Amino acid sequence: EEAFFAKHQYPVHFVGNPLMDEIEEKKDLLPDWPSFKEQNNLPEKPVIALLAGSRKQEVRLILREMISVSSQFPEYQFIIAGVNWLPETLYAPFLSSGVKIVYGQTYAVLKHARAAIVTSGTATLETALLEIPQVVVYKASRISYLLSQLLVRIKFISLVNLIMDKEVVSEIIQSRMTERISVELRKILPEGACRQHMLEDYKILQQKLGGSGASARAAERIIHFLSEPEDKF
Repeated sequence: EEAFFAKHQYPVHFVGNPLMDEIEEKKDLLPDWPSFKEQNNLPEKPVIALLAGSRKQEVRLILREMISVSSQFPEYQFIIAGVNWLPETLYAPFLSSGVKIVYGQTYAVLKHARAAIVTSGTATLETALLEIPQVVVYKASRISYLLSQLLVRIKFISLVNLIMDKEVVSEIIQSRMTERISVELRKILPEGACRQHMLEDYKILQQKLGGSGASARAAERIIHFLSEPEDKF
């Protein structure tokens, strides 16, 4: 957002996003499908990943909506990317023969997914950088949602769309989620009409984020500024 700060006379330098480095470091270490399947006792079926968020309230409000579409895709297994610090009892009511949970392996779950349903947040950007087509969802309590409508004025809620300044991934917020998730998910599964275009936009997103090396560039900038006289700040 250099242009925004420039309007207010702030000398800002965009160095990139450290998620690029994190994903580059980790993705080559992720298990292959046979190892991942055996380790987590999974059937030999293609995967749809469910990332329901990292807070209890998000999981309670959103995960049921995500899972509700599973019966419409019997050829897929739905895998919840579970968060280690949330209690297992939070997830237990949602598990069934067609829905499994894997804890602490979000990137591995995504790597082996044909598509993902993702709660709005950092996970939407991680999913895009791992090049997995996704549907973004969000649901809040009625009061919180009404307040946000009054106070927040943005075109999009997902980091992917905000960075690209256009709708790359579908955003489904608050109501009629089951019906809408099903429709949008079909569009991004293999042979879906929107899948290839989304993947092409992901490539542009990576370019906008500046590639790997963000942390090193940030360190270089800090050293540069510290070496300048005070009147240069």
